[in-house]
Amino acid sequence: MAAATSSPRTYLPLLAQRVRETLSIKMTLFYAGLFTAVLALILLGVQAGIARYAEAAIKRDMAVGVAVFDRITQMRYEQLRQSGRVLSADFGFRAAAATGDAPTIESALDSLKRRLNLSQAFMVGVDGSITGLDRPLSEAESDRLYAALDEGATQGIAHWQGRNHSVVAAPIEAPTLIGWVVFANNFDTPQLQQIAKLTSVDLNPRIIPYAKLRGLRPDKAGGEASIWYRGEERILLQATPVRNFGSGEQQALVLEYSLSKAMEGYMPILWTLLIFGIGGGIVVVVGSGWVARSLTRPIAILDAAAQKVSSGEHVQVPVTTTDELGRLAASFNQMVNDIGERERQIAHLAFHDTLTGLANRALLREHLSTALARVKGEGTLAMLCLDLDNFKAVNDTLGHPTGDALLCEVAERLRATVGDGFVARLGGDEFALVTTVNDRAVGRLANDIIAAIGRPAIVNGHRIVINTSIGIALAPQDGKDAVELLKNADLALYRAKNEGKGSYRFFESAMDAEAQERRRIEIDLHDALAKGELELYFQPLFTLSQNRVTAFEALMRWNHPTRGLVPPVNFIPLAEDTGLIIPIGEWAIREACRIAAQWPEHIRVAVNISPIQFRSPALNGIILNALAESQLAPNRLELEITESLFIENVEATLASLHNLRGLGVRVALDDFGTGYSSLSYLRAFPFDKIKIDRSFIVDLLAHDGATAIIKSITTLAEALGMETTAEGVENIDQLDILRDQGCNQIQGYYFSKPLPLGEVNKLLLGLGEDGQARVAA
Repeated sequence: MAAATSSPRTYLPLLAQRVRETLSIKMTLFYAGLFTAVLALILLGVQAGIARYAEAAIKRDMAVGVAVFDRITQMRYEQLRQSGRVLSADFGFRAAAATGDAPTIESALDSLKRRLNLSQAFMVGVDGSITGLDRPLSEAESDRLYAALDEGATQGIAHWQGRNHSVVAAPIEAPTLIGWVVFANNFDTPQLQQIAKLTSVDLNPRIIPYAKLRGLRPDKAGGEASIWYRGEERILLQATPVRNFGSGEQQALVLEYSLSKAMEGYMPILWTLLIFGIGGGIVVVVGSGWVARSLTRPIAILDAAAQKVSSGEHVQVPVTTTDELGRLAASFNQMVNDIGERERQIAHLAFHDTLTGLANRALLREHLSTALARVKGEGTLAMLCLDLDNFKAVNDTLGHPTGDALLCEVAERLRATVGDGFVARLGGDEFALVTTVNDRAVGRLANDIIAAIGRPAIVNGHRIVINTSIGIALAPQDGKDAVELLKNADLALYRAKNEGKGSYRFFESAMDAEAQERRRIEIDLHDALAKGELELYFQPLFTLSQNRVTAFEALMRWNHPTRGLVPPVNFIPLAEDTGLIIPIGEWAIREACRIAAQWPEHIRVAVNISPIQFRSPALNGIILNALAESQLAPNRLELEITESLFIENVEATLASLHNLRGLGVRVALDDFGTGYSSLSYLRAFPFDKIKIDRSFIVDLLAHDGATAIIKSITTLAEALGMETTAEGVENIDQLDILRDQGCNQIQGYYFSKPLPLGEVNKLLLGLGEDGQARVAA
């Protein structure tokens, strides 16, 4: 197989070698004519050689067959095991199993059975009950199955209902063991023979008890496979134990091949060899001398040409005849041309993007290194990195073929815009340009690129308008080598996208420092949860009508070992960018529920849900587990979401909100009125609370219009049966206005700043049994 992966030129010396070997064989045949008289005796030994060869070849095929059976069986076991684990870990299925909801269990099992083409898919309870089985098992079969599961069996061959089955089982835990999900496929002779078709010989596979092999008598050991006799028939047989599902009679996978029948097929060959060998010897004696002389000169020419091609030269051999040697020479010439063309294609593919035809990252770095050396000491080299804004939306909505066509259109526009500049595609929707224009000219070029890409494009019948962001680094001041220049241009691109997209930014040294600082914070944040550095602070929410604290909002803090207390505004956005918000948010929900369970029953806890966390399919399960572990009543947990969730997919967001409401928790709309508000959201989903953004509270004393807005919000909320909470209340004047305008709750520094848990407990003790606190009238 090694030769298949080598360079085409390595075939040419090999070709010359083979040709020389051919010549040597023909010369040998000339002398072999002298020994024609003993040819018959030599052929007699061929039979023994064929027998040995056939036996060895069948043993090799049988070893391959065993490997095929083992590999396919393991693949099927692994597929079923993964499916079993996924199903047993599914929250809905576990809930149905825990409550004995048989229709739900059977529906889930039937769906998976059809999708995976299973023979059986059912659930066995810890009490031995079986749900989802098409035909009931006998009492003895049920007892054996339950015993195997109870002993911890996870896979193997089981026998029930008169058939063999390959079985995989996965425990269902919620969190204690409540049963097992069992997948089974028929594994009798028909199924084994289907697998056997993948092998090169018919191995007649069967699964039988070891005891049935006693009717055969062994001839001799033969490694993995041995020669046995069935009557007078000589067979090659291999019996491999298969894993039982639980205890029981040991089964074996038996593969066999009849050597007697195999040798019958070789007898005509032996007779043919004998007859033609004698006649051929006479012909060889006469013709070998002439053939050898006629072959010597053309083969020598081919040998010399092959040596030149192997050293890298491009040569052609003259074709002077139309016989085999002439065709060989023509094929040799065509091979040399094909090798040259293939090497040119390989070189192009190694340095160019297959979709757009632009240079790739490897060629870009090579070009950058050359260009940097050329401008060293004088001149300026500009490196532009750009990517398309919101390109993912094109792929998601119009499909990848349209996205690929758009990338080709962008590549053509870049070529037309930059002229002599070097254009490369780095991957995805990211491109790079290299040019030698000065600072002012590169700014104009960036604007031209933004304008060119921003023009509407008709792609696959779709009108698409897309923008781009550009980061620019200049050499030598921003980087003296290709790696540094690329990195700094990419940092400038990151800044351009963060500052609004559709623009360009030059690299500044502060960007590198910010990136390094961001990287350090990201590394520390990865370990913050495991090291226990995260902490919840709680800010009280005061209900005006009851004159007492009725809730606390949980706010995240990071106790960094060297930076001190890090506010959430400095690390939550980073957690959202890196995906760490999922485990951090889960911890916050669990911790808030655990703490709130120790408070008086009339006090709720509010937890902010990040948009990324909200879209996670595991959110419902996390909330349910947190409530179950803490024993907190669901109506004492309030989830705060922002209006930005409604921008991308209103229907999916509303469906998720209804699912959360179905758990019994409260849902509040946070930062209401900050730019995305729509009355349709309030009409489509009955929020329990609207939290008025602090920007309206700040303006209460400065603008009369702010009071009118507050009044309209409270009136609307009251009409819809929703509470209102004002955030950021800092003085008595604001409080008086909010009370007059019908606001239900206040939250802010006027009553209390966010408090660590210890101070919250002191506050609760100071409120007294009724939980009342004084707020100036």
